[in-house]
Amino acid sequence: MRDSMPARKYKELPLDLYIPFVQALFRDGVTLAVGIVAQSFLALLVYLKTLEPVYLVVATSIALIGVVRLYGMRHAPDPHKLRTREEARRLENIYIVGGALHGASLGLFCFAGIYLVPDQFAEIAAICITLATATSIAGRNYGSPRMVMVLILSLTMPISIGFLLRGDIFHVTLGLLSIPFFFAIRKFADNVREVLFAALWEEKKANRLAQRFDRALNTMTSGLVMLNGEGRVVVANAEAAALMQVRSPDQLLGRTLRSLLLRGVAGNILSLKDARYTETQLTRALREGKDRKVLLQLANGRYFEFSAREGRDELGVITFDEVTARIEAEERIRFMARYDNLTGLANRAYFHEIVVNRVTSGSPEREVGLVILDLDDFKSINDTLGHPVGDGLLYAAAERLVDIVGDKAIVGRFGGDEFMLFFDNVADSLCFADELQRIFDQLSGDVDVAGHTLRIQASAGAVLARAGDVDVDALTVKADLALYAAKEGGKNDWRLFEAAMDDAFRDRQVLKADLRHAIETRALRVVYQPIVSMQTMRIASCEALCRWDHPETGPISPAVFIPLAEEMGIVSEITAFMLEAATRECARWPVPIGVTVNLSAKDFRDKDIVRKVAVAVEEAGIDPGRLEIEVTETALIDDKYHTRALLEEIKALGVRIALDDFGTGYSSLSYLHTLPLDKVKIDRSFLIDVTRSERSLELLRGVVNLSRPLGLSVTIEGVETFEQLKILALDVKPDLVQGFLFGAALSASGIATMSGTTWPFVRHIEQSASALKVSSYLPERS
Repeated sequence: MRDSMPARKYKELPLDLYIPFVQALFRDGVTLAVGIVAQSFLALLVYLKTLEPVYLVVATSIALIGVVRLYGMRHAPDPHKLRTREEARRLENIYIVGGALHGASLGLFCFAGIYLVPDQFAEIAAICITLATATSIAGRNYGSPRMVMVLILSLTMPISIGFLLRGDIFHVTLGLLSIPFFFAIRKFADNVREVLFAALWEEKKANRLAQRFDRALNTMTSGLVMLNGEGRVVVANAEAAALMQVRSPDQLLGRTLRSLLLRGVAGNILSLKDARYTETQLTRALREGKDRKVLLQLANGRYFEFSAREGRDELGVITFDEVTARIEAEERIRFMARYDNLTGLANRAYFHEIVVNRVTSGSPEREVGLVILDLDDFKSINDTLGHPVGDGLLYAAAERLVDIVGDKAIVGRFGGDEFMLFFDNVADSLCFADELQRIFDQLSGDVDVAGHTLRIQASAGAVLARAGDVDVDALTVKADLALYAAKEGGKNDWRLFEAAMDDAFRDRQVLKADLRHAIETRALRVVYQPIVSMQTMRIASCEALCRWDHPETGPISPAVFIPLAEEMGIVSEITAFMLEAATRECARWPVPIGVTVNLSAKDFRDKDIVRKVAVAVEEAGIDPGRLEIEVTETALIDDKYHTRALLEEIKALGVRIALDDFGTGYSSLSYLHTLPLDKVKIDRSFLIDVTRSERSLELLRGVVNLSRPLGLSVTIEGVETFEQLKILALDVKPDLVQGFLFGAALSASGIATMSGTTWPFVRHIEQSASALKVSSYLPERS
């Protein structure tokens, strides 16, 4: 149903308006009864005056019809129970029939008094009855336009006909004037009906709006209370009633905000303190006309957010929503932002925040301690058993650490396999040392993780400082330096920070800066260690070695600056420099002398290494086979499959591949048939006691005999004495050898100079071989 008024309001009323109109016909039986009695009495009075039977008939018919109508109104179906248009139409028809008979009786009375039995009193009485009845037509029968029409016709037509039949000009004129009277009554009835119709329609609209408002108000998820200018509740919804623990919102009407909050206190919903605070904040918001929100936690743990704002016409509006889910979500997010999700310990950022707050509170003269603890060899657990087992070990270590420390320190997870401990108000360094040793003694031990028995072993760095002098970041750096010293000292130990550690750290930082500068300015240089053929004793290839001559401290060992470059992430830049320099110098040497370049494990973490090798070979213009790439087992362990893929791409360029330090790893033999190798280089450790140990000699023979059927050439490193060389030549027979026996590493020009030189060792080896043959031959002849 639309809210606009229907255009055809007379012909076809909406059912919800038509039924009330029909109900109006049966509403006032008292006035109808009074009218019937008066009409019957007046007709009877005329009869008594005139003794004309027609008036007795009229009086009797009016009385009988009136009794029937009143009886019918009393015993008719209840108009208030009407549900359908047919039921309402049937009841209206009953009313119209009775009304028509009643009107006809009154019309007969008028016609008799004017024309049939003319009598001055009868005529006056009839006109009075007509006028009295006509005035009630609109007021009583507006609910039925048909009833109005029937009554107008039944009353005015007999009068008009009577006057017209009298024949004289005056009565005829009166008869004709009754016609406008008829229209006037009808118009009046229509006006009454229209006014009532409009009123009913507006009431209907108001009811509909009220229903919609009530539905919206009581189905909204937010609670709502509206206060008048006196601060009393004039509107409340179901949510507000539920919060106040009352059955109906009507029970809240007329109450003040204070009484509502005190009811919550009485019902143990909130505390008196919270009630007073909430009242103050919301009242101030309403008074100042400013929006204000108040977050309130109820006694049952639920959270509600109250909002107050000033409305129109001096009405204040207070709404509230349950925000428990939001608060809990925020708490979870806050927890996730502050705590490590694996161990439940404070993460690095939150631990830092806690320590800063602790350090800045309390006496600045007290001593505080910070410890960084790192699990030893944790990476090997992840690599061999997988990250889930590693996570289990971290959780077990954190749990044990918290149990050991108790409330003596704050424990956090620094990241990875590192933990942090903060000790507040340390008595002295001796007590601090004793506490750390106690923690270490109790922390070490075996734990079961997913069926694996693992041992917790850790190293730690600690630092003590006066609280008033503490910068937490600086304190962390010092503890980290102490941890580094503990690791360098062999692990499974802890160290207390000393000033010398800071000096070493600063020197190391300076060395890093100098190394970066040396790489950028190409201040590094390359030397070449000869690799000699066992058959010709001439240089067959050479290994490129990087050297750094520091302008202030002199030569820096590669064992120092190469790990430093790996730590800084710039070792790939050194590799690119070595490839470029080595291939460029190789191009100047006689063919087929080649060059070998070592690649770091970190080089294989970037696919760009293949492009670097290809560019170096192309720009130098050498045969790719003259370049050999050496890869250590360390590079293979990090990511075997990725490294193998990169090696195959390098091999596809025509570059040769050698496995360096063969025999030092636990799985080296598996690489011989899985990697695209051309050569293996046996580590120098196999030569240390080869002149004294038959076992070492057999190992060397075995490796050589194992490699050759696979198509791999063999280089043995670390040859330093002629005796070693002779044993290799006579018993092991490798393809190539290298070592200090053939001199120190040479410059590129030195390699060019020595390229045609044959080492004299060949003559002595041949003599030894001949002597061996003679000595072995003579016994056979004897």
